[in-house]
Amino acid sequence: MVTSKLELKDGRLLAYTQFGDLKGMPVFFFHGTPGSRFFHPPNEISIKHGARIITVDRPGYGESTFQPKREILDWPKDILQLADHLGFEKFSVTGHSGGGPYVFACTQSLKDRVTSSATISGTGPLEAVTAISNISTVNRIGFQFGRYIPWLLWKIIINLIFHQRSQDPWKDIDKQTANRPLADSHLMKNPEIRSNCFLSEVEAFKPGLIGFAWDARLLTRPWGVNLDEIKVPVTIWHGMEDNQAPISMAQYLANKVPSCTARFIQGEAHLMLFNFWEEILIGLIKPPK
Repeated sequence: MVTSKLELKDGRLLAYTQFGDLKGMPVFFFHGTPGSRFFHPPNEISIKHGARIITVDRPGYGESTFQPKREILDWPKDILQLADHLGFEKFSVTGHSGGGPYVFACTQSLKDRVTSSATISGTGPLEAVTAISNISTVNRIGFQFGRYIPWLLWKIIINLIFHQRSQDPWKDIDKQTANRPLADSHLMKNPEIRSNCFLSEVEAFKPGLIGFAWDARLLTRPWGVNLDEIKVPVTIWHGMEDNQAPISMAQYLANKVPSCTARFIQGEAHLMLFNFWEEILIGLIKPPK
């Protein structure tokens, strides 16, 4: 696992890591919020199906330079530069959790380059959170009130809530056991999955909390994406028991995106990626005609 860095046109650095078959079909994988390029789907499955997985730190996470005033629709510009640098004419995009909005941003802005896409346990827009949504307390408060909080105050709040987690992600992973759905608790007993999540967060918080604070702030505001105009094939994969990104988010997106196919899985939760990556990947590299 080797990290590479691309200097973008504005002088920022974009850090990325590649997994799977390095000569295979390119698939960009967008991490959650918080997260980093170290969070990746099962590598042996990616190799088996000839997929080249490129994971990328969003600005302010890991080794990617923070980008002040960034919007969700700025992300496709970074991905386009990276795709050109790597020599990809066509590619697929997928994202987990908070990486979901960036999938839709790319399907809108890079529609001539993106051949297929998928969201996995993806976050939906703020209007997708209803009164009956099964969502964690912290996430519900963020979606309800985040849009009204000034940036400077938002930074203070994020630091107060997440400082301990950023200092000791392993302790927080164990602390959250009681709040996880059964399906996620079972998966987190797997040492490889625990390590994947742990290393991702350690790297995410390496520059501090500013990248996470801005990324989380964007999720509480309008995305700027015209969901009803997306034509690139999108498959929404979502566990019915997810309490981080509730099923109401996935249902909202499924109703909004005309090119969407939805897979709602009973008994699965936020980490369903690790159980369903093979099916997800096959759908990406062999999308329906």
